[in-house]
Formats: sequence, structure tokens, C-alpha cells
Amino acid sequence: MRKTSLIALMAIALGGCSVKKEIVDIPIIFDDQRMELTKEYLLTRYELDQKTPEITPKMVVLHWTAIPSLAKSFTAFNRPTLPNWRPDLENVSGLNVSAHFLVDQDGTIYRLMPETTMARHVIGLNHCAIGIENVGGTTDMPMTKQQLKANIFLVEYLASKYDIDYVIGHQEYTNFEDHPLWLEVDDGYRTVKNDPGMDFVEKVRNATKKFNFKPVPTKK
Repeated sequence: MRKTSLIALMAIALGGCSVKKEIVDIPIIFDDQRMELTKEYLLTRYELDQKTPEITPKMVVLHWTAIPSLAKSFTAFNRPTLPNWRPDLENVSGLNVSAHFLVDQDGTIYRLMPETTMARHVIGLNHCAIGIENVGGTTDMPMTKQQLKANIFLVEYLASKYDIDYVIGHQEYTNFEDHPLWLEVDDGYRTVKNDPGMDFVEKVRNATKKFNFKPVPTKK
């Protein structure tokens, strides 16, 4: 982790106590190695040969980290390559998982990377999806009302800025397997997800229904 990012992260975490209608930039490492791994991912997983790892956002995917602190969640995403504890993903690509936003339990919103750069957070859809990770999601650290408000704010912000068609929970991603947005080349590459819970997702969608997002496809 970059020392400056760590210091800033700790200072903001200690000072934050309520939902802030602002976005705090705490960038993860996006060096040449991560750049090349991201472009390689786009090519090998989606058959998209691009000079830059840019995406055209069409959906927002909501997640939880299942990690019990902001600092540990940031650390999990920070390095360019996968740590040893993700062998299930390393066989597909050495690119580390990440997301565009990380929301702390108090509702503070952190932007980890540019919104139009590909992050690895959802199989089959990374090329068009902005990811929002929420700290926690475990029995000991459930999602909070502050996080719900922050996610609603973020979805409104993103839908006002980009042509967003869908807002989904991570657990809904396989519903897109027969959808034109789905580009994963390997029919056997799937992981089972249950985050961030449909109650949380539906509350976010209901609060942002003015944007007329398209309904999530129904699996056949």
C-alpha cells in the first residue's frame, strides 16, 4: 500500500462519523503491471483487444467485502496481482480483484479507481460494470443504514453521469448469461455469490426508480 494512501485513509476513517454527500479519492495501485493485466483480461476473457482498459458503463453492481474493516478491505484491493488466498481466480487471471468504490460502515464513500477503467469484480460483465463494494456483510458486521444511503447516493450520481441501464446485486450476475452484455468466453467459469443481499439491492433500486432502470433478466 502506498504510504500516502494509508495515511490519508486512516485520517479520514478516524474523522468520519456520518454519511457524507461527497466522494473521497483514495486510489489503489494502478501501475503498468495492473494496466497490462487488465488489458490482458479484456482480451482473454471478453475478446476485446483494447489499447487502454476503458469501459463504457452500462450497469452498477453492488457488493459486500465480507472483510471486517475499511483498512483490510482497501488492502485486499490495493495490490495489482491476486494474493495467494484466491487460487480459484488466479487460474483465470493474475489480475487482482477490485472495485471503483468502497463504502465504509459509516457511509463514507471512497473512490478507488477511475469510473471508466475496468475493475475485476463481476464475472462476464466487468467490461461494462461499475462496482461498489461495502465494508462488512458478515453476521458480526452487517450492512448499515448509512451504507444504504451512500449506495443510493452513488447510484444517483452514476446514473446522472452515465447511461446506466441496470443496477444489480452481485448475486444476480448469472442472470445475464444469455444477455448481449455477457462476454465471458468460458462456460465453466462461475462463482456462487450472495452479496449484498436482495433486501439491500431492492431498497437501492426502489429509491432510484426515477431513473427507470431496466429489469434484471430472468434466468431460463
